[in-house]
Parts: sequence; structure tokens; C-alpha cells
Amino acid sequence: MSITPPTPTASSAGAAPSPADATRAVVQDFLAARLAGDTARLTELFADEVDWLLAENPAVPWIRPRSTAAECASQAAELMEHTVPEDARASIDAFLVDGADAVLTGHLSGTVRATGRSFEGPFALRLTVEDGRITRHHLYENSLSIAEAVSDRPRRP
Repeated sequence: MSITPPTPTASSAGAAPSPADATRAVVQDFLAARLAGDTARLTELFADEVDWLLAENPAVPWIRPRSTAAECASQAAELMEHTVPEDARASIDAFLVDGADAVLTGHLSGTVRATGRSFEGPFALRLTVEDGRITRHHLYENSLSIAEAVSDRPRRP
């Protein structure tokens, strides 16, 4: 998977990290672990209980409810099992941090392994970091494009 990260901003040298700086650091660590497919590190980064939101889509195997650190971390591995890793792309257009909350927006695309069909669209990801761990993961994406890529039915005109 390829992720084009935003340009990091520098904080004051020598100053204790602000809550926003701490959040930004955890989110950057999360992105690096996702890119590396490091499920063990992702499990460490997610809290024991996570407020996970991703619109349920019964046709898509990797899109399902999750709530524990291990379940949330396994989503990345499940996604890679069902898609072509070499075709996976994500670019981040904005990376906004306000205290414990971070919002990333961008564009993602990929190809479903079973059908050879591609999907793409914008995304927004809201994360909340508390005590160095991700407690909220809300992902909004083009679920119709993904469902069509998984389906063996003809696409909409």
C-alpha cells in the first residue's frame, strides 16, 4: 500500500509536547504501522475498547463492526487479503489536529483481488487519541464504489 503523507509541522524545540502534538505523533505512528502492515504495532496503538465506525457493508469482508484493539488492528490485514496490495493507494490532503482529535481527509483507491475490479473515492478519518492510544476510529468512504468492486454484478451505468 502506498500512502502519501501530509507535510509534518514542527513544534517548539525543547517544549513539552502539547496535547495536539501528542495526538499528531500517535496518528503518524498509526499511519506508519498501517503502511508497514504491522498488526502488532496497530494493536498497541488502539485502546482496549474502540469506538469504531465504518458503515456496515455485508458484501465487503473487511468492512464490519469492530470494538477491540485486536479487531481494529486486524482490519488492515483483512483489507490486504482481499485487495491487491500493489494497487492500494491513499493520499492525505488535510491532517487537522485539535487536542485529542485528528481528522484526515484524502483519496483512496484499490483493486479487489477476487473480481479484479477497482474502487476509489474520497475519505475522511476521525481519530481520537487518549493516553497515547486511539479510542475513536470513524472512517467515511465511498462504500458504494467498494461494494460494486466486490460484486460480480455489472456496474451501474
